[in-house]
Amino acid sequence: MSINQLMFRNLRKNLKNYYLYVFALIFSAALYFAFVTLQYDPSMDATKGSIKGGASIKAASVLLVAIVSIFLLYANNIFIKRRSKEIGLFQLIGMTKNRIFRILTAENFILYFGSLVLGIFVGFSVSKLIIMILFKTIGVEGIATLHFSYEALIQTLIVFFVIYLFIMLMNYLFIKRQTILSLFRVTSMTEGKVKKVSFLEMIIGIIGISLIILGYYISSILFSGRLTTLAELFAAMIIILGSVIIGTYLFYKGSVRFIFNIIRKRKNGYLNINEVLSLSSIMFRMKSNAVLLTIITTVSALAIGLLSLSYISYYSAEKSAEKYVVADFSITDIQDANKFKEALTANNILYTDKTIDVIQVNVNVENIVDINTVGRIFDPRAMKMAVISEQAVADIQLSADETLFTDSEDVMQKFMSMKDSGAIELKGQHEVIAQQYKGINMASPISGYFTNGGLPLAIVDETVFERLKKDINPTIQKDSTQYIGIDIKDKSHVKEANELYQELGFTSNRSYDSQLEMSNYQKQNMGLIMFIVGFLGLTFLITSGCILYFKQMDESEDEKSNYTILRKLGFTQEDLLKGIQMKQLFNFGIPLIVGLCHSYFAVQSGWFFFGTELWTPMIMVMILYTALYSIFGILSVFYYKKVIKEAL
Repeated sequence: MSINQLMFRNLRKNLKNYYLYVFALIFSAALYFAFVTLQYDPSMDATKGSIKGGASIKAASVLLVAIVSIFLLYANNIFIKRRSKEIGLFQLIGMTKNRIFRILTAENFILYFGSLVLGIFVGFSVSKLIIMILFKTIGVEGIATLHFSYEALIQTLIVFFVIYLFIMLMNYLFIKRQTILSLFRVTSMTEGKVKKVSFLEMIIGIIGISLIILGYYISSILFSGRLTTLAELFAAMIIILGSVIIGTYLFYKGSVRFIFNIIRKRKNGYLNINEVLSLSSIMFRMKSNAVLLTIITTVSALAIGLLSLSYISYYSAEKSAEKYVVADFSITDIQDANKFKEALTANNILYTDKTIDVIQVNVNVENIVDINTVGRIFDPRAMKMAVISEQAVADIQLSADETLFTDSEDVMQKFMSMKDSGAIELKGQHEVIAQQYKGINMASPISGYFTNGGLPLAIVDETVFERLKKDINPTIQKDSTQYIGIDIKDKSHVKEANELYQELGFTSNRSYDSQLEMSNYQKQNMGLIMFIVGFLGLTFLITSGCILYFKQMDESEDEKSNYTILRKLGFTQEDLLKGIQMKQLFNFGIPLIVGLCHSYFAVQSGWFFFGTELWTPMIMVMILYTALYSIFGILSVFYYKKVIKEAL
């Protein structure tokens, strides 16, 4: 057999055994080429100009390179070790290490660049679809075309060629460092199977779980109002990050083995075939994979968390806009409001409008709030708040000594909890008016522009409002003291009205607001972030799933002799497969569940900064991630089924 025949025979064999690696390589190349194509696609010009899409995509492409590089190098490390016996046989028949390296280089070149070319073709084919998804997500009206970018092609070839050089360097160092004897022992070296869990492992397991719980607890109180200074928040975040990551590592290093050992002891050592193939195997193998599983769990939690937060903001865009801009349009100048109303009338768009006088006063709220919490953010004795008259709000009747507050923003409520009643003071420039606080009764009827960062709005009796208006403090007033809200009667005309709003140039005035404009702006910004995070998250999901799958391939080959023995003892394929299914449920399920828990506590600690809805977007992201992740667990079961079938 010639060298070329040997090379092509090995190539066919490797392609059959490592089809998922080839798929992952094609997928990585396709994903990267399609992603980079976005930078150079002419249809992206509108996106680049409006929300800096080009810069965001370029930054994300760097992270994409890092993920793909680490995955390909790790996967190659697994495969070169699996071919160690083959390399050893080559040396036994007289081949030099350099000649073996040249054969492997040629094989890898054909496999690698063949997959790369196919991946680029796939990436080009789906690039239009990806651009359409992006435009749909961010609400940009543009025509997506199938555009082949030579710049993207060159960039992709350079990146993957550099990765290929690193792979070859890794292979060269592996071959040079190994002796013939060690090559035959690489795949036969298994973990030392210690039957008894040591006292140190028990301590490590308990510490690991305790650190994770500590991180969860601190994250749950992070924005509860107990920690308000930047130093306290920064220290808490560092503790959360450190305790969760270290705790996760110790969890895999000792906790899993410790917990499973307790389960085994409760059964007095009498395990059925399912438990032998699942619990026992995981007890002896998960410890050695602690670093890898910690990285996969941490990055999975990061991907799920960031995608959840971006989707929360995207999902809440309309409700957030409705809460900030109460009417369809908010204008603070009477002349501009009249211009807009004239334009609406000229275009036969029916509307209703409401004008509310708004003034700013300093309010002493020290008797109804926690001074230790609020005092670090605002001065509770002179908190600047917007005030309106009761006559501007329907169904509100107040006496001259009563003040009612409206709801504050969700973020503000985390830092400022108020009592149900108490004494407060409204301070004009010269006069101080004592009032009785009557609680929170309703949502704010005016634009968030007036409420100073989401603080409550004070509603007072008309006589009190007039007294404050005459004693106004000019140094704390907004540019305007009038809120003019315009609502379109037929909501199907809101988009047309918004176009008139833009034509009049009102979008440049920071005190004017359009509910639709604000919703679209938030969707554009968070839609792009969600698209990029989703893209990177999908890449990591595929690569980490493949890595776990490759590890299971290794384990199945190592345990093949065990399956042979069990088959000879009379156990059927179905018996063994049930145990394997339970094993894979643990192998893939434990990192997934831990990652989901990490992401949940990370998201719930600060989701209110991003939107108004938590559960629906977060659960949707978690379900989607779990479904995609589970595919690799199912594939690994099929591979085990093949190995079990070949055991006899």
